[in-house]
Amino acid sequence: MKNIQIIGLFWVVIGSFLPLVHVPVIGSWNYWQVDHFLAITCWIFSAGALFGILNNKGKITKIFAVLLILLFLFTLFAIKVQAFQYFSFMPFKSWQEKLAGIVKLRWGWIVEFLGAFMIFFSNSNKTNQTQI
Repeated sequence: MKNIQIIGLFWVVIGSFLPLVHVPVIGSWNYWQVDHFLAITCWIFSAGALFGILNNKGKITKIFAVLLILLFLFTLFAIKVQAFQYFSFMPFKSWQEKLAGIVKLRWGWIVEFLGAFMIFFSNSNKTNQTQI
């Protein structure tokens, strides 16, 4: 199961370099282009999960997997809020919603969440087997 967690960790790190948000005219952004501090936080949490995986610390690994999932959810929420605030100069709320809707989430989020869930749901602890 440790290999599955390492693959999940690999997906989280690689996913941070994939397109996560598409802004028309500007193009697709990865985690670093969305926000430097959130990207660094993602990599720090990934390093913490790696520490837990390599030292067979299941609790530490799960804590960092949950932190990664919460970070990704927070980032998604922050992207949507920022898109609405960016177009707050529009006089009508319907125009704001329409223009904020042009900021699209990309396929990199699937890789990010899948990797974090792989880390979380893979059990690195050895199972107790009964002796015959």
